[in-house]
Amino acid sequence: MQLLCISNGHGEDVIAIRILQELNASPDAPELAALPLVGEGAAYRQLDIPIVGLVQTMPSGGFIYMEGRHLLRDLQSGLLKLTWAQLKAVRRWAKRGGVILAVGDIVPLLFAWLSGAPYAFVGTAKSEYYLRDEAGWLPNRQRREGWSGSVYLPWERWLMSRKRCKAVFPRDKLTTEILQKWSIPALDLGNPMMDGIEPEQPEPIFYEPDAEQKEMQRPLVVALLPGSRMPEAYQNWQKIALAANGLLDAYKQRSVVFLGAIAPALSLDPLQETLIGYGWRQQPLEAIDVNLTLNDPSAIALTNQNGTLILTQDDYTLCLLKADCCIAMAGTATEQFVGLGKPAIAIPGTGPQYTPAFAEAQTRLLGPSLILVEQPDRVAQVLQKLLRDPDRLQLIAENGHRRMGQSGSARRIADCLMERFGVFRT
Repeated sequence: MQLLCISNGHGEDVIAIRILQELNASPDAPELAALPLVGEGAAYRQLDIPIVGLVQTMPSGGFIYMEGRHLLRDLQSGLLKLTWAQLKAVRRWAKRGGVILAVGDIVPLLFAWLSGAPYAFVGTAKSEYYLRDEAGWLPNRQRREGWSGSVYLPWERWLMSRKRCKAVFPRDKLTTEILQKWSIPALDLGNPMMDGIEPEQPEPIFYEPDAEQKEMQRPLVVALLPGSRMPEAYQNWQKIALAANGLLDAYKQRSVVFLGAIAPALSLDPLQETLIGYGWRQQPLEAIDVNLTLNDPSAIALTNQNGTLILTQDDYTLCLLKADCCIAMAGTATEQFVGLGKPAIAIPGTGPQYTPAFAEAQTRLLGPSLILVEQPDRVAQVLQKLLRDPDRLQLIAENGHRRMGQSGSARRIADCLMERFGVFRT
């Protein structure tokens, strides 16, 4: 079997890679190829998966839907020519008799349908949680965005209900159940976004009589998630650093450890400069005692009052697993953190990704697990109130697991693809 994976964004590439790795582990592994519609497909190249067709990084970074000016800049940079060349490449590839896995939104799904080949779809961009939860429609959403009965519009559902569409993998159970009403081959196999992020310990017990006293005897650990795109992440960091200093003032009697999960593409220099401006001072990493096993020898440690802050570009998963909560201005990273059953506090930025509109939509997607504050100086007050409410923490834990699902989804999707496309694992 020959399988072409079409994806449209960095996060989508990562999800696709997880599924392709599972496919590649099969004794009957298909011949794999990829076409990233956004960016140049670095994730695929790292695994030596051949790229079919033309690729190019556009000014918007794939966020053309945020503002009209981003679309205009992409058009000026040759978006239409690129799209046409990519579509022709997909159709040429389909003539070889293979199958297609589309990962993302309607764009790769449309490419898959236009190819003429059998296809499957991993829907990463949409969830019914944007419009409703298990109790029903969210305020003002049914008439505005839910007029067709689903977050997926009629033409998207039409593409998913074609005979050549062998399987659809929505991101959560609620979305799966809604799509099944239109005879779409939707399956609830989990969200690959959570693969590889396994908690090392059981969930904390929020109802122990001395739980609060025990908590105060250890450091409060806070993950800092500024996003991955330049220069937006540096602008986000300004707000995150201000919020971090507010937490130091609020928790003067308790140690606070901040874990900055920084994307490898970013430079640490601007982040350090911002922190130094807020009173932080760099310290030798070996002199820092934070009871963490770091795998990143190039991590940078800083201290300020009762706080320790570590900037790492190679311990992303550790940051998510060890933190009690996070200050977030990111997309995928925020969702993964919430999926671990933990609370996230978000501050709207200026974009192009983490705008007020994006942040508001993300609060609908993640429900009570994501708390949106307008200004950085509100973070400390919100967190203090939250950590004194065990009932709310329990609700957040259950909500995060329900909305983001359990790990192991990529393997389950890969198995299903092998079955639906007529090739079985042995």
